[in-house]
Amino acid sequence: MITTKLQEAINDQIIAELWSSNLYLQMGFHLEKEGWSGFAHWMYKQSEEEKEHALSMASYLIKRGGTAKVDKIDVVPGSWGSVLELFEHVYSHECHVSELIDKLVDIASAEKDKATQDFLWGFVREQVEEEATASDIVEKIKKAGEQGLFFLDAQMKQR
Repeated sequence: MITTKLQEAINDQIIAELWSSNLYLQMGFHLEKEGWSGFAHWMYKQSEEEKEHALSMASYLIKRGGTAKVDKIDVVPGSWGSVLELFEHVYSHECHVSELIDKLVDIASAEKDKATQDFLWGFVREQVEEEATASDIVEKIKKAGEQGLFFLDAQMKQR
């Protein structure tokens, strides 16, 4: 059985993951409107990945005898500047999500729930990858310049 405090914290993270999914979906809409179909495709895949995180956490809660729930999900921003600015926002957001996951691990540790700590370490490892990927895309965009964006856009369709 999972503690009430940990259940609430995981439910908060579920909401954060769904907000992230909506953020990336909106970013995809923005990029597609601006003519960047490859970058948009990448965002749509990222949106699905964040939704999968929420579903995984909900499933875990249920398996532990808890109750998963979706509460209010705040509105996400609707537009961004350049492709570079948008991906800098992605990187910043992934760093923020890493902090949230770290705090969740701390709560599981304080609650002495080793099973949940173990479950969450998978998310910690994945966050390291997501931060690195976002940072890598930002650096590639900076190096590519305006003309290179077309090449990068085509590469993003391969995700």
